[in-house]
Amino acid sequence: MHQARRRFGQNFLHDPQVRQAMISAIDPRAEETFVEIGPGHGALTRPLLAAGVRLTAIELDRDLAAALPDACGGDASRLTLIKGDALAHPLSGLADADQPLRVVGNLPYNLSSPLLFHLTAEPAAVTDLHLLLQKEVVDRMGAEAGSRAYGRLSVMIQARCRVVPLFEAPAQAFRPAPRVTSRFVRLIPHDKPPLPGVDDKALATVVSHAFAQRRKTLRNALRRILDAAALERAQVAPAERAENLTLADFGRLAAEYQRNPTPAVR
Repeated sequence: MHQARRRFGQNFLHDPQVRQAMISAIDPRAEETFVEIGPGHGALTRPLLAAGVRLTAIELDRDLAAALPDACGGDASRLTLIKGDALAHPLSGLADADQPLRVVGNLPYNLSSPLLFHLTAEPAAVTDLHLLLQKEVVDRMGAEAGSRAYGRLSVMIQARCRVVPLFEAPAQAFRPAPRVTSRFVRLIPHDKPPLPGVDDKALATVVSHAFAQRRKTLRNALRRILDAAALERAQVAPAERAENLTLADFGRLAAEYQRNPTPAVR
């Protein structure tokens, strides 16, 4: 029996009711193209392949990767296995020209934020994402301005996707059981970007500076990239704090940064 490895953040789903609820929410159809992040023992891999999909699974743990094809039996003919780090594989490189990807995964808690930023970085390549995550992370993704959970993850994910929390999964649904509750979430890339014309990298720069020390006023938090005149043009009060800004506010700040990306104060 494979022993869960802490360095990989492994908590394997074993509850059949939770697994079936996830598959029902995903609603896989034959000949759709899927990418699964961290298939582990194949709890989702097997029912996805049984539904007739074409699946690329990315597994960092080489022992698990070696055992996965046998675990999938005859359906393994539609399985493409990549042994390595999902962060090293852009989704656009895995998509067919005529069919965007559907992404699924039970993401390791210790890498959830980097993986979320990576998996949502190319929204045109993805139809939807169904991910099992720590409940706190899902709460942060969908948080509204002014709430304690609102932060960098909230702004960047909402700029790329619509966040649809689905249901919770108790710790007992996993082996080993984590110390937290998990939540299954659906992310749907926006057909029309909510911040048209705003460069993703510019937005990421502004958001990172704004939330680096969230108790700072924007005048101080953004002083190295945006001066007072830029804040005024963006219609954002210099004394305001990042946690109170809406997505549209951040969009206007990012547009100002795009126009003049040189440091405001050296």
